[in-house]
Amino acid sequence: MSLYTIGDLHLSFGCDKPMDIFKGWENYLPRLTQNWNDTITENDTVVIVGDISWAMSLEELQPDFDFINSLPGQKIILRGNHDYWFSTKKKCDDFIELNGFSTIKILFNNAYEYGNYSICGTRGWINEQGEQVDKKVLMREAGRLRLSLEEGKKLSKEPIGFLHYPPVYYINECKEIIDVLKEYGVKRCFYGHIHGAGFQYAIDGDYQGINYRLVSCDYTDFRPVKVL
Repeated sequence: MSLYTIGDLHLSFGCDKPMDIFKGWENYLPRLTQNWNDTITENDTVVIVGDISWAMSLEELQPDFDFINSLPGQKIILRGNHDYWFSTKKKCDDFIELNGFSTIKILFNNAYEYGNYSICGTRGWINEQGEQVDKKVLMREAGRLRLSLEEGKKLSKEPIGFLHYPPVYYINECKEIIDVLKEYGVKRCFYGHIHGAGFQYAIDGDYQGINYRLVSCDYTDFRPVKVL
């Protein structure tokens, strides 16, 4: 029984948004499926760190969740910036229950126990170079991270952080997010969002006492990364 993570599946079974047109994504669905099946067992858990699907609604999302649900292991999913299908956790939970997606759970203002650890996270935020900071969104995401870590604290387990956006990227950092991670003693944080040419600027290692790991699926060669 092991814990894995991967990000940015960008599935589009229910809409016309193929990723194969991008360099490095050729034939990616068979590659992802094969790598997943070779790596993950039914007893494992995989945290998917956002950008799950291009679907714009839960109706469009259904075939993408059919695919995820059919893969081995339990899946814990958090929201990415392209997950427009996400509205509220309750609606997502009801959708999951109605359709019998028994291997899928949503990480949103909550936490999950895994052995001696708690799985915590949120979408997050990053201040892009040259862009004006959206303080409202930033503080909302910092608050959601805090809520998740508070729930993890109740479990009396060491927290592991999972975010969609990188808290630090190139010379940019999201101090508000980093401060919350530090406050709750997070030592390991996994994130996605970064693709292609952006890999060269990603922080993949220690930064101010936290070990960050980029797990966008094109960065990991479409293979889940072992956490524990």
